Amino acid sequence: MTSPGPLPDETAAQAVLTPGRVEVMRPRDVPLGGPRAMRVRRTLPQRQRSLVGAWCFLDHYGPDDVSETGGMQLPPHPHIGLQTVSWLFEGELEHRDSAGNHVRVRPGELNLMTSGPGISHTEDSVSETGVLHGAQLWVALPADSLDTEPRLDHYAPPPVRGPGWEARVFLGSVFGHTSPVATHTPLLGAELMLATGATKVVEVDAGFEHAVLLDVGRVTVDGTDIGPGDLAYLPPGRHTIAVSATEEARVLLIGGPPFGEAIVMWWNFVGRSHDEVARAREDWQEQLDGDRVRDGRFGVVPHRLPPIPAPPMPHVRLKERR
Repeated sequence: MTSPGPLPDETAAQAVLTPGRVEVMRPRDVPLGGPRAMRVRRTLPQRQRSLVGAWCFLDHYGPDDVSETGGMQLPPHPHIGLQTVSWLFEGELEHRDSAGNHVRVRPGELNLMTSGPGISHTEDSVSETGVLHGAQLWVALPADSLDTEPRLDHYAPPPVRGPGWEARVFLGSVFGHTSPVATHTPLLGAELMLATGATKVVEVDAGFEHAVLLDVGRVTVDGTDIGPGDLAYLPPGRHTIAVSATEEARVLLIGGPPFGEAIVMWWNFVGRSHDEVARAREDWQEQLDGDRVRDGRFGVVPHRLPPIPAPPMPHVRLKERR
């Protein structure tokens, strides 16, 4: 997924810090682009918090009637310094990238694309999709992994069940299951579904910071009420997180140790400096030739729509995020 504007915006949405130190971040409504502008709810980054572990971007969308919104139609666009994570609740997406990967992303299946120093890709909802509903997240690569080879990992985690709950662990270890997908920093990513009235006490790594995104339903996180689309942030130090459903609910749980590196985010790029990001922009623009892409740093991925040009760089130097 590409940011619709020059920045993966720091949202101005309100954050609420509860006595139990659960910080509730409200989403911001953002048009993704295209003729009918599919809209997404963005909870990361925000002014008061740019990262949760290495997780640096979170868009939540749907359920959308594709006949009304046009679905997701993202032409070729570039990335550096990150991994994209696609997780669907409903519908299907077709992913193509310049590393030669072509897969369908289905509900309950992880699609993890590693950009390394440069990759371009496309994402489109398939013709059979009537409703599109899911989340798109980015993970910042650490400095020692910025030159890693671009690649795609696809994984369908098995369900893990208990009384009143069901989970799928797509990254890291939790709920007694470990994902086989390798990551460049320790990460946690899982979907949890709860029946009405159910509580799941999740055992977590106390060295991680965590966040819980509520997709549908109503839950409390360590006693703090959150609504659909909210992201509840929990700082390091917890060994458990209690998630209770006051009505049938689905959440995403993400986490990781505090990242410890400053990053610069702009458009679709995660770098370490303004100059690094500016160079990536120049490299992408040099590959554009009208409605086609020439070969270069970001490779070539075919698509029926012309590639997305980069917006102009701001007139001030990009700020670091920590």
